[in-house]
Amino acid sequence: MEFVLDPQCGVGPIRWGMTVEEARVALVSMATLDQRVGLTATRPSELGFSVGFGVGPTRDRVNAIEVWRPRSNADVVRFLGVDVFGLPAREVVRQFEGRVELAADEDGYAAREVYVALWRPFAADGNPEETQGYYFQSVLLARPGYDDTPAEAVARLAAGGHPGY
Repeated sequence: MEFVLDPQCGVGPIRWGMTVEEARVALVSMATLDQRVGLTATRPSELGFSVGFGVGPTRDRVNAIEVWRPRSNADVVRFLGVDVFGLPAREVVRQFEGRVELAADEDGYAAREVYVALWRPFAADGNPEETQGYYFQSVLLARPGYDDTPAEAVARLAAGGHPGY
């Protein structure tokens, strides 16, 4: 199955602003819920999903979705048409050049303007056998404004934007 990371909407059937129950129904429609930890689910390929919720007045609304790398190619996760888990991390970054501004950080790369963060525990770009470091292991997609400072949140709302759930 293919899942598309859409910064404007969410991932697959999981959408920004969903309630906890709506998110649970969306997860159950595509994966098996993990009853032990928060609102997480895993597909047979071991592609995993975790749903995060806001704080304050939007505390029970979806504001972040993390997706973990599958162990097989039965499931594909794409952002801007690029297979973020099937290609080497270095190639994913190369394919995003000129399309989205990625900033390197200690854990991977982030595109703040669309709030997509790609993570791997360490870089092993020369060794494809070291899959944890050669490929990205997870991607976080968050609603615009997710990590706004208080001043940025005020400015976003004043400009007619959505709160960062």
